[in-house]
Amino acid sequence: MPRLFTALEIPPAVGERLSMLRGGLPGARWIDPENYHLTLRFIGDIDDALANDIVQVLAGVRRAAFDLVLDGLDAFGGRKPRAVFAAAPAVPPLVELQAEHERLMRRIGIPAEGRKFSPHVTLARLRQTSARQVADYLAARADFRSAAFPVERFVLMSSRASTGGGPYVVEAAYPLRAEALAGPAEG
Repeated sequence: MPRLFTALEIPPAVGERLSMLRGGLPGARWIDPENYHLTLRFIGDIDDALANDIVQVLAGVRRAAFDLVLDGLDAFGGRKPRAVFAAAPAVPPLVELQAEHERLMRRIGIPAEGRKFSPHVTLARLRQTSARQVADYLAARADFRSAAFPVERFVLMSSRASTGGGPYVVEAAYPLRAEALAGPAEG
């Protein structure tokens, strides 16, 4: 059974910039740059028949391309940090795309996602890293901001159950429209 999720890919230039943030954090297992992504909807382990339904339903998504930035670093886990990530602002086109994925998955019988959508790119998973070490790491990189990059497609990805995530495989890619649909003609 494949483990699936929908995601946005991170362009190589942005991935290279993110990779420069590696190091300086004890207990961190750094994600390889080729595995950077922004998860839209985790789907989970499913059978091949449901995977085919997912491929088909995602093909019906009709959204416009948009620009995105990664703006700031943060951590999940509070006093017991478990991951460091680059945050993406919850801009309307991103939130609407994710919400559509959620609706489509529920429509074909996949249970609702239990976590609130928090757009991010995981940089490292943490083990035995103190909250103080994470705070120091984040403070030293507080000014991180990527260049804006175009989001021109989303992908359906698979992963193997493994420690630290990856390797990830793009199973299907879905383009976003270059322009928004024109409204009624004026005049």
